[in-house]
Amino acid sequence: MATPSTAFQLSGLALRLVRADLLEEEAAELLHRGASEDNRSFFTQAAKSKKIPADQLSWAASEEFGLPLLDIVALDLEQAPINLVADGLIEKHNVLPLYRRGTKLFLAISDPTDRRALEDIKFHTGLGVEPVLVDQDRLAMAIDKAREANDSVYTDLVGDDEEGLEDIDISADEDDSRKTSEATVEQIDTPIVRFVNKMLLDAIKKSASDIHIEPYEKKLRVRFRVDGVLHELASPPVNLAGRIAARVKILSKLDIAERRVPQDGRMKLKLSKNRTIDFRVSTLPTLYGEKVVVRLLDTTGNNLGLDDLGLVDFQQEHYIEAIKKPYGMILVTGPTGSGKTVTQYVALSMLNVAERNICTVEDPVEINVTGINQVNINERANLTFASALRAFLRQDPDVIMVGEIRDLETADIAIKASQTGHLVLSTLHTNDAPSTLNRLINMGVAPFNIASAVHLIMAQRLVRRLCNSCKQAMEIPKKALLGAGFDSGDIKNLEMYGPVGCDVCTDGYKGRVGIYQVMPISEEMGALIMGGCTQHEIEELAAKEGVLDLREAGLLKVKDGTTSLEEVERVTNL
Repeated sequence: MATPSTAFQLSGLALRLVRADLLEEEAAELLHRGASEDNRSFFTQAAKSKKIPADQLSWAASEEFGLPLLDIVALDLEQAPINLVADGLIEKHNVLPLYRRGTKLFLAISDPTDRRALEDIKFHTGLGVEPVLVDQDRLAMAIDKAREANDSVYTDLVGDDEEGLEDIDISADEDDSRKTSEATVEQIDTPIVRFVNKMLLDAIKKSASDIHIEPYEKKLRVRFRVDGVLHELASPPVNLAGRIAARVKILSKLDIAERRVPQDGRMKLKLSKNRTIDFRVSTLPTLYGEKVVVRLLDTTGNNLGLDDLGLVDFQQEHYIEAIKKPYGMILVTGPTGSGKTVTQYVALSMLNVAERNICTVEDPVEINVTGINQVNINERANLTFASALRAFLRQDPDVIMVGEIRDLETADIAIKASQTGHLVLSTLHTNDAPSTLNRLINMGVAPFNIASAVHLIMAQRLVRRLCNSCKQAMEIPKKALLGAGFDSGDIKNLEMYGPVGCDVCTDGYKGRVGIYQVMPISEEMGALIMGGCTQHEIEELAAKEGVLDLREAGLLKVKDGTTSLEEVERVTNL
């Protein structure tokens, strides 16, 4: 043991080591003197000298400084949130992020006297730091192991074919003046860039309409919406959520420092000289981070003709007849994602000739067409559907398309435009064609204006097409067919098909086709509207006039083998 004079001179960790018989008093004095001369802490000097086993030194430091001592070998390092701290800081301070709980980050350190390390990590992450002491040698091995696990995660996510993924030409919308922080951009490493680029390319290859990036407490989920149905495609480590969201926000020029409010942006991916994909980005603060939804707007994929929509022959005739009229209103109804915009643009493409002036106002413009004057609403600048419509009427229009009628003001202006020599196309969110009339009346539109202005109402849904490569015939009990809506005459020689699944499709389906309820406003129906009527009365008259409802239109697609009965029931069970 140390003499009273020597013990009196030593203090702190040096004294604890001497008293625990882990270090001779003379050696402790030499280390203490050397630490002072080299301007180091006693702990650093003792660790460098190798005079004390690393595990014993860590134990003594844990006792002296009151820090928990962790055997890091028992920890699952694949779950370590290593991406929360830049590689340079991990290398500089020899630290490893272990676990994040809310706004606290538990950090493995080997030197309990290195306060600078804790301050640096706190500053760069914006999190409170809770130090955990780890044997220096074991910590170095753990950092290497965590990095290897992190690299393998990227390899698993991106795959072996990574060449050129970081060089894809992705740019933000040129009209967006919002800027992002250069410092934060530098923190987005190349593997994250490759992963996001691959995710976007995979979504295009699979013909996805949306990408959902969803953080949860212990999981990060990436889903694609393909043919109207969400499919989980990947589950990256949850600690990557912030960096993936930041990368998408950088590409779409959003404020990456703002995580408390929703944001909207746009970006473009140039695949070739003739093909550019537009993406609409939306972020939403959730309990465990920002959820990001990316909508794909492939303008080159929307060159559909009237025959591609899926209208029955007599429905197509009603539609053509309506759009050939020089004035009046055509309404297309259905939920979000039911193909209303494409149906409207098919009509606009047919009307898009040099002799016509066509104006559209949308939120936002999803399909760019040369020859059509397209306007994005901007509520912050007071450019609404109603104000754009008023401006259109001073622009000598022939055809006007309103993205959606949401309020009485927009409805009134649109109806007046249709009554004064303009053809007006618009959409509403209603379940079927007859309920659209009630919706307009409930908005406050006078029945006589509806009867005189509206020429045609179309309700629509999209059903998935069966894959022609793998669909197979199937038998369904007669009772089930009758319950689905078939009559006894239909099922005598009915051959039906169901999904199987193969390499060229998704769960037995590939692509979608529309089913429609096309309801012309006849003179008899107009008189019924002006006289005041219920939705049921409209439905009865429509059926009498031969209007197919959505279920009946869907069953026709089942009969000709385009889709399955299961799919029609999924879409039309209102």
